[in-house]
Amino acid sequence: MKIKITSDSTCDLGEELVKRYNIGIVPLSVILGDKIYYDGIDVTPQQIFDYVAQTGTLPKTAACTEESYAEQFEKFLDGYDALIHFNISSKASVTHRNATEAAKRFGGKVKVVDSLALSTGQGLLVLKACDLAAEGKTPDEIVSAVEALRPKVNTSFVPDSLEYLHKGGRCSLAALMGAKVLKLHPMIEMNEGQLYASKKYMGGLTRCLKNYISDLVAEYPHYDKTRCFITHSSCEKEVVDMVRGMVENLFTFDEILETVAGGVVTGHCGKNTLGVLFIAE
Repeated sequence: MKIKITSDSTCDLGEELVKRYNIGIVPLSVILGDKIYYDGIDVTPQQIFDYVAQTGTLPKTAACTEESYAEQFEKFLDGYDALIHFNISSKASVTHRNATEAAKRFGGKVKVVDSLALSTGQGLLVLKACDLAAEGKTPDEIVSAVEALRPKVNTSFVPDSLEYLHKGGRCSLAALMGAKVLKLHPMIEMNEGQLYASKKYMGGLTRCLKNYISDLVAEYPHYDKTRCFITHSSCEKEVVDMVRGMVENLFTFDEILETVAGGVVTGHCGKNTLGVLFIAE
């Protein structure tokens, strides 16, 4: 049975992995002023940073419509017996609802999974589905397996600044000012499909990231060693290399993958946000 795996662009897997696993990507829209761009296709992080700097406002994002999903599903089904599509958390966007409605038109051939995650937290489930499809699992078996994994996905990151989160209404002015004065960097985690701030780190970004990774080691002594992601929004190379070195020394993943966050995630978190994402056991 030939199964096609697809995802919203919010999975942040990057061009190389999308090609390697033959994943179909449905782009969400990023709106800068009166111009509409497509995530992962014709908008860059630098365009977003420039837009926010010039206007003082965040870009808007738009979900794929039910009709657009139906068109994409029909295209991706060509030559396949079934399709499994992954959405960004339903608590963050209406994409899951739209995709689910579109899937009803295909007589059971299209199954839609609410990742209850975003960025490469979603991407981890997408790649797991690819692994299971390669093993010959049925669509129902794949959906059941990845849905069982959702609570075990560590989707977390540390932003360098709370400016974007404040502009997006996810952070109060008092918290923003306090973070600036005290050099605080919160750890943002996803739980049951929603983001919340947990631990707070003090100091420069490099120091905070070191403490963040050390906390991940302590919190997750047992984990799926298949792969992990280091995903960031245009961090400096030396920062990413430092993080990779720590992950290599403190974990034993078979593969450490680095990706740059796409337009939707970058537009909400800002520059120099970084996360280490993997599946716990």
